[in-house]
Amino acid sequence: MTPLLTCKDFLKELSDYLDECVDAEVRSKLEQHISECPNCWVITDTTRKTIQIYKGMDPYPIPSDVESRLMKALERKMAAKQR
Repeated sequence: MTPLLTCKDFLKELSDYLDECVDAEVRSKLEQHISECPNCWVITDTTRKTIQIYKGMDPYPIPSDVESRLMKALERKMAAKQR
């Protein structure tokens, strides 16, 4: 018997599942989990709809001061992880 897929396992595969980058066996397990788990179904459905909305939008440039602050914050975060 195949072990049950946990929600944590499902979420690890969600991006590849939505990008259709998983093999047929994994896809089958993920779809079975979605059909049995209302919470993961909602996450999948909401994420899929969000992606569709954003794909239809034109890029919006980030103001330079926001980009600068974001990059500094990311650099600090990466430096802290390396310690």
